[in-house]
Formats: sequence, C-alpha cells, structure tokens
Amino acid sequence: MKSRALASMALALLVPGAGHFYLGRRALAAAFCAIIVLLFVLGLGVDGALYTLPEAKGSMLSLLATIGSMGSGTLYFIARGLGTSGSINAATFEYGRMFTLSAGLMNLLLVLDCYDISMGRKR
Repeated sequence: MKSRALASMALALLVPGAGHFYLGRRALAAAFCAIIVLLFVLGLGVDGALYTLPEAKGSMLSLLATIGSMGSGTLYFIARGLGTSGSINAATFEYGRMFTLSAGLMNLLLVLDCYDISMGRKR
C-alpha cells in the first residue's frame, strides 16, 4: 500500500474531509466536512447520545454501532470528552443517536473513498 494512501486514510479518519483535502479535492473536502459535522452536531443537539463500549457489552449490534459512531473520528472523542449524553426521555433521543451513527458511517465510507482515489481506482 502506498504511503500516500495510508496518509489520506488516516487524515480522513481523524478529521472528516481532511483526506480529500490532502488529495487535492478541496471542494469535496469542504462539502464532506460540512455534511458530517452538521449531522454529528445536529444529532447531539436533538438530545441524541453516542454509542459507547460499556453499553455494548454482550451485544454484537451495539458493538457494531459503537464502531460506526467512532468512525466520525475526532468529533466522537471530543463529544465523549465533553460528556455529552442525551436524555433518554426526550422524544428525539433515538433520532439523534442515528444522526451521530450516520455521521460516523459516512466518514468511514469517505476513508475508503480516499483509498480508492489515492490508489488510482477512482478519478
């Protein structure tokens, strides 16, 4: 694997859009960053919570959801560090949770997209 591919994938995983920015696709990078950050912040804003490893104990689906949420990279760890946790009594709790999960899964797809671009499989 090329070092350029590893660098772009690592950047994309850490900061949404950074991998595409590194590959010279600045407009796409800005759009992807805005979309993922908006989804993530909106999810937390409507009383959503993040999937975490302690709650995933014994449940394969919760573990997969946790890994998916962690896909949003630095956003996930900043939100965990700030102690954001939605109210399970809120009517929008599950919607918010799905928004944060969707942001993470989308970013994981962008990591794979960076790999394809850097390996010359995609223009």
